[in-house]
Amino acid sequence: MGAAYGSCGERCMAISVAVCVGDDTADRLIETLQPKIAELKVGPGTDKGLDMGPLVTNEHRDKVLGYIEDGVRSGADLVTDGRDLSVPGHEDGFFLGGCLFDKVSPEMRIYQEEIFGPVLCVVRVDSLDAAIELINAHEYGNGTCLFTRDGEAARRFADRIEVGMVGINVPLPVPVAYHSFGGWKRSLFGDLHAYGPDAVRFYTRRKAVSQRWAAPFEKAHAEFNFPSGGS
Repeated sequence: MGAAYGSCGERCMAISVAVCVGDDTADRLIETLQPKIAELKVGPGTDKGLDMGPLVTNEHRDKVLGYIEDGVRSGADLVTDGRDLSVPGHEDGFFLGGCLFDKVSPEMRIYQEEIFGPVLCVVRVDSLDAAIELINAHEYGNGTCLFTRDGEAARRFADRIEVGMVGINVPLPVPVAYHSFGGWKRSLFGDLHAYGPDAVRFYTRRKAVSQRWAAPFEKAHAEFNFPSGGS
């Protein structure tokens, strides 16, 4: 929730796409997120206890609304629509509620481009290998995350993914400050270009941040009803 909707999604490391392995995983993720999105507290940035404030400008709000309308026209399922949000006393503010798309496909603009707003897209695939291929096929490669209890899956993901910053069971894979902040493909920028592909690989490839699950396996298995060996 924080990674997708924190700061209204207006940050470069916001999670904008969740790739779910299997329909059961996608269904349970959406079922879990929808009530949490509905409970988001949105208001003027000067108030305390809020989850989101307004977007930065009216022009940017219109741009995000354009992405949402484009996603609907493209056939994605807008399961949570935050466009009708109204903040009492600030009806002309640049506010937008959390939005959640399901059944997003790679050819859609909302998948291909960075929306930079409180919009999360869910893409469904059949296997971890298909998820890796999907991510690697994208023109950008700044940050990505994998949530799993399978150590082999985590290693395979970290080894094969073509992204500069990798998180294992953490929502934002940003390393400590003295590491270079950047990625692969069109997310690569800065002085590393001058040192050739080997230097780029050395300084960007292995920025992996990992964390164990907070709950023991048995407890998490019971709470989330994951199938054995699920990723």
